[in-house]
Amino acid sequence: MTGRPPSNPSSPTLPLLFFILLLLLHLPPSAWEVFPSARADCECGYLAPSAAANGFRPALFTDLLETDFTRLARTAADNDDDDEEGDGDDDDIWTSGTTGWARQAFNMSRARARGEYGEMFAVGNVGVGEAGLGLVVRSEVVDGMVSVAELDTERLDLRWGTFRAMMKVSRVRGTCAAFFWYFNDTQEIDMEFLSKDFNAANGSYPVNLVLQSREAALAGYDAAKTGNFVRVELPFDPRAGFHEYRIDYLPGQVFFYADGEALAGMDGPAVPSSPGHLILQHWSNGNPRWSGGPPVEDAALVVRYVKAYFNSSLGQRQRDWESRCRDPAAPNAVCEIPDVTPGDMGAADWFFSDHSNMTNNQTTTTTSEESEGSRLKQPWWPTTGCLLLAEKKSNAWIAICSEHPTYPSTKMIRTETQPPQISRLKKVRKWERNNSTS
Repeated sequence: MTGRPPSNPSSPTLPLLFFILLLLLHLPPSAWEVFPSARADCECGYLAPSAAANGFRPALFTDLLETDFTRLARTAADNDDDDEEGDGDDDDIWTSGTTGWARQAFNMSRARARGEYGEMFAVGNVGVGEAGLGLVVRSEVVDGMVSVAELDTERLDLRWGTFRAMMKVSRVRGTCAAFFWYFNDTQEIDMEFLSKDFNAANGSYPVNLVLQSREAALAGYDAAKTGNFVRVELPFDPRAGFHEYRIDYLPGQVFFYADGEALAGMDGPAVPSSPGHLILQHWSNGNPRWSGGPPVEDAALVVRYVKAYFNSSLGQRQRDWESRCRDPAAPNAVCEIPDVTPGDMGAADWFFSDHSNMTNNQTTTTTSEESEGSRLKQPWWPTTGCLLLAEKKSNAWIAICSEHPTYPSTKMIRTETQPPQISRLKKVRKWERNNSTS
């Protein structure tokens, strides 16, 4: 077996064993057999015990997606002969299906963007460098639109999970940097940073925490009028260095963190209930009430990594978990997810996918030979299984699993060849109609 995560015990604690034994009571009949020893570390999932700190039950997630963009940069540099767009990247790293991410190219009209300008999402504004992933907002306005950037996970089946991004926001005023989970315009969980609102003179560095909901849509997508909007002052300057921002999306509850410290929690009917995907976005549309701008010079949001541990909505991945998880009580069959804290940033350098035998049957970014993890390359169809989320009901622990229509080829995700004025919401709905199995 390999080394363990920071602060992770070499064997399960008594509470964890108790949790796993209770979980066993709810395995399907096919799983009741004489379990041999665990064949691999983490084969039964990844435990997020910090959920208990917010009064929730510890959550066991079956799937992961980890991307260290600094290593992706080294891979791109080694293969930059395929740089058709002239942005310094090896274009194959985005098109070969090995990153788990897709650059976005689409336009939003001024009306749709709800600003003074429209927005032009261009793949050339998304690139990798030594510091990580860069998402650039251009200062030049072209045809009434600001040139902006977005990167999405190729997988659309993320339902329940803990999602973490290590980011450094721009010092240039007039942009909105965003890390969010998205299903549609009324099921969205946002962390947004408005560079115009940062004030070093008085030490004010706010982050906007938002649940977009049906109620917000009726209010003109102004979540501040719904009670599902919180503006929190960060205890640090997010422009001065990298910090980890985190969203925990659980049934009926959402929690937000910065460097492992809880910022806020939200619950109620505005909390999404659907599967979705993660988005990294950097934009400006001149709206003085939000992004401001456009910036007077090109501005970059830099992302070092994204780590996602989650439940999949796909029935196939539930069956994969049942097949893979031979004995949840076996040593190391469940791995605890290490958390970044203000006093200990060591977990930032921990990736399960860096260690052999910890990511069997998972989809992780294939980057360089430095990683020794056993990986399943991202195929053209999304994979990933049923999240086991501990929920107490009638004094019994149950496993929550959900089905969702099979997802399409990631080649169908937005590209620059699609009509320029189609909004994300319309695209999602069109995709759902074309791929529904119901």
